[in-house]
Amino acid sequence: MQRIYPPFRADVVGSLLRPAAVKSARRQYKQGEITAARLREIEDEEITRVVAKQRELGLQVVTDGEFRRAWWHFDFFEGLEGVKGYDAAQGIQFNGVQTKARGIKVTGKLGFDQHPMLEDFRFLKSIAGDVTAKMTIPSPSVMHFRGGRGAIDAGVYPDLAEYFADLASTWRDAIAAFYAAGCRYLQLDDTVWAYLCSTEQQQQIRERGDDPAKLARIYADVLNQALAGKPDDLVVSLHVCRGNFRSTWISEGGYEPVAPILFGEVKVDAFFLEYDTERAGGFEPLRFIKPGHQQAVLGLITSKSGELEEPHAVLARLEEAGKFLAMDQLCLSPQCGFASTEEGNQLTESQQWDKLKLVLDISRQAW
Repeated sequence: MQRIYPPFRADVVGSLLRPAAVKSARRQYKQGEITAARLREIEDEEITRVVAKQRELGLQVVTDGEFRRAWWHFDFFEGLEGVKGYDAAQGIQFNGVQTKARGIKVTGKLGFDQHPMLEDFRFLKSIAGDVTAKMTIPSPSVMHFRGGRGAIDAGVYPDLAEYFADLASTWRDAIAAFYAAGCRYLQLDDTVWAYLCSTEQQQQIRERGDDPAKLARIYADVLNQALAGKPDDLVVSLHVCRGNFRSTWISEGGYEPVAPILFGEVKVDAFFLEYDTERAGGFEPLRFIKPGHQQAVLGLITSKSGELEEPHAVLARLEEAGKFLAMDQLCLSPQCGFASTEEGNQLTESQQWDKLKLVLDISRQAW
């Protein structure tokens, strides 16, 4: 049975490969060759094109591909009150690849007001037509995890309890603002829960002086506080990402270490879960998702390569997952976006569309 409201049986995570026109325009703007207005015109044109393509494929949901962003997270963070971006000494280390160097610091009281991405969403909604426009923003836990205490001005937040309270209220305000802008499908992208599943990452967390178990509890509480009072007709999903930069990854390990808290307590409407490789473990942790409206969107189609999965194999995995969570609570998507940063993964735009068509074709068979 197909779903007529999000998450959809065939869904998308968010980002799409940046077209050459957008990459060129962003370079030109950075070099002072075109104005911000001209850059936005080009972005508008390309977003309109890919929204039309998503609709043409038959998707019930469309995104703007995150075309106006360089990063999946920093662009949003730097639009918040009290946050400053800076050129870091080094980038984030993936599996053999390092990102550009960028970081953020909390230099004032956190807040959400007049964020530029509100207008980005309004444009997307204006061209979405009769399908659902989906907005993606990073999860609040990502804001704290990467820099920890060292990235937070102790003069502003001497007590981290106050910081976490403001973190929750900032995201609560963000959720309300996107809702007021017409958003009814909002996704929080979160790498931290996958780190907390990784033995290697857990050790690194301990070495810097934090307790992984305590962080899991703090982040779950922050998320639930941010979701407090959420309108019933707003669907909020949480995408658990294991790293997605130029087709590489960071963390590995099944969901079992965090499943009781993440699936059992965090009050989002849906979980987007990476399941494209053995790094994610088995489906057993899905048993912690309670019967009812909560959905698990299984990322069984990889966005990291252009090779198409065998439909029968994906259907078999969906059937296996159905042993731990009712099929009515399952959906299908790629495991991540196709370009978490503007560099993009190692596949072509044509292969990207073929992947999304495969998601649609398999979902029609499964449901």
